[in-house]
Amino acid sequence: MIPISFLQPKKAKYRSTLIVLTALICLSTYFLILRPSISPSQDMLRNGIPAVDQFAITLENVRNSRLSGPTQKHTKLSRVGKQVALDQYQELAAISSFLTSLSRNMIPLSVDPSVPIDSQLVLDFDTRSARAAEEVQHIVEDVWERNPVFLYSKLYSPASREIKAILAKMNLQPSPTIIDVDIRDDAKVLEPIIRRLTSSLELPVLLIGGKPIGSIEEIRVLERSGELHKMIKSAGAVFDSPKKMHRH
Repeated sequence: MIPISFLQPKKAKYRSTLIVLTALICLSTYFLILRPSISPSQDMLRNGIPAVDQFAITLENVRNSRLSGPTQKHTKLSRVGKQVALDQYQELAAISSFLTSLSRNMIPLSVDPSVPIDSQLVLDFDTRSARAAEEVQHIVEDVWERNPVFLYSKLYSPASREIKAILAKMNLQPSPTIIDVDIRDDAKVLEPIIRRLTSSLELPVLLIGGKPIGSIEEIRVLERSGELHKMIKSAGAVFDSPKKMHRH
């Protein structure tokens, strides 16, 4: 008969082997099954990637996932459109609206007056949107409706003073809009812009319904013939008769 003490070391050896095998199985299961389930952010954190870089990588992954598959066709709809181009009449209206909307509005001195102005500088809406052309048309109609008689003048110009006197006698409603360009901080760029857009050699430039009338000599002829009154009335301005003095 084999003594019990002789069998005990073998049982201990088998038990140790079983524990080792169990541990190996558990580790294998962890690496094969549980390890892939760790989130990318946890994995990046364990690898020492900074949090800012983790965020950038995550955004890139989200962006790529949206561009893939059937959703890719929707990205074409959200692309930014081409900036709306203004013709000379629209550019003149946009600038005039910009200058009259706020007295502190100025044309940047960095603007090249010999070329069309960047429309985004003088328009208060996204000039690349699908409705940009519609918005421009609204600006054109609105500015000349609110300012049917518009004078770009010079404060110290005899011709400007003469035109102001002619308009003052008409008692117009709404009152003529007058901008004395030569005393403005942006005169250096604004005056050549107005001359370019109206094909005028110099200021003053009288606009009726957004259209330049001509030189001071032409304005005199129109005023004497009565045509100037007709043009102003057609543009929407009203001649308000001066109030008479009542004696008591």
